[in-house]
Amino acid sequence: MYRTSLFDAFFSPPTVIVVSEERLRKAELEAKEGQLTALDNRIEQLQGYRGELAKEIEALGEPQSLEEALTGE
Repeated sequence: MYRTSLFDAFFSPPTVIVVSEERLRKAELEAKEGQLTALDNRIEQLQGYRGELAKEIEALGEPQSLEEALTGE
């Protein structure tokens, strides 16, 4: 069984990967589209949370009676 040593890893020839400019641009485009989708999803989540919070704030408005103010209900 052959084990890779630090010596072999240091002196082994480097691996070179050639990618066409078209494939590179396509990969960049896909990455940017993924980021945009993730941002859109996050914005949607935050807007939903904002709506819920606004409703809670509205519901917690001024107490309707002295009894509600004293009991905290």
